[in-house]
Amino acid sequence: MLRTKSGLPKHCCWNTDRDGNRFVRFRHRGLDIYLTGIPWSEAFMRQYAAAMQGTRPNRSDVPSPRIVAGSMNDLAQAYYRSPGFRDLKASTQMARRNIITSFCKLHGDKPVRGLARRHVADIIGAKAETPMAANNLLKVLRVLLDLAVAREMIDANPAISIKMYRSKSEGHHTWSEDEVAAFEERHPIGTRAHLALSLLLYTAQRRSDVVKLGWQNVKGDQIALRQEKTNEPLLIPMHPRLHQVLEAMPRKNMTFLMTERGAPFTGAGFGNWVRDRCNEAGLPQCSAHGLRKLATVRLVEAGCSNEQIRAITGHRSDSSLRTYTRRADQAKLARQAMAAQIGAEREQEMSSDQILLDKTVSK
Repeated sequence: MLRTKSGLPKHCCWNTDRDGNRFVRFRHRGLDIYLTGIPWSEAFMRQYAAAMQGTRPNRSDVPSPRIVAGSMNDLAQAYYRSPGFRDLKASTQMARRNIITSFCKLHGDKPVRGLARRHVADIIGAKAETPMAANNLLKVLRVLLDLAVAREMIDANPAISIKMYRSKSEGHHTWSEDEVAAFEERHPIGTRAHLALSLLLYTAQRRSDVVKLGWQNVKGDQIALRQEKTNEPLLIPMHPRLHQVLEAMPRKNMTFLMTERGAPFTGAGFGNWVRDRCNEAGLPQCSAHGLRKLATVRLVEAGCSNEQIRAITGHRSDSSLRTYTRRADQAKLARQAMAAQIGAEREQEMSSDQILLDKTVSK
């Protein structure tokens, strides 16, 4: 077995999360997963062997040492085996597993039976300085504890009645038209960066979907795709500017966007790469997702209905779309309101002038 400089098997590398936790990442032939356990141990190598064969390892086959029956660790393992977890997209599974792993480091050995509402409130309250992280943890706990109720580990879900924090953040910065112009000046047509911007802006798709687009998705004057996050099939008319950019692209690759090594991007890797290109253009506040938001704003300002916008963005409901359209709707309605006011004032002035003229003529 080939051991790399990192001390790991071939195709494996170390990754570190924001909390300093180290994970072993396996990437080979399109498979991108995290392996658990101690590297080179029997459990670890069982997962590695499955990954080398192109299949995702069955986590239920991996022994979990020192798990106490009825504990939060026990509940977490049951959740990983449940249909509710297995039916999730791989990216969502990874995000939830990271949240659960961090939680179980602090509370994994504690019994589920003793968990009360006040305990959940204190756990969530400890993350008050990071409201988004607190809300994400609360969402996962609600799912976990629903399973605990179903497995009769606890009588009721104590996380249901806990209120989420109201986030003061508007999320990813929405690009302005001036920022798009600045990016295009630094990265003109013909560059990979310009291609990336065009794909993001004129399809209004997430980075995880944009990195998979290639000539196989072009159907005449439309782009056909199935969104990774929602599994939503979309057929999007191609914007003339995107068509112009793609016409200059070679047709030898399966995906439009390739890394410098000639491999397709991962969603996360592409996001980091776009961020670097933004920094080069003097736009550190901008990101790939911000272009999806600008694309949605453009549709709002063009007078599209929510149903028309969702036909392009793939949002399944108006409520999920609202995060993207709120500010654009406000600006559009404000312009309409001001235009109505100015029109009414002009009509009033014209009416007053007419009355004055009539009085003058009558004299």
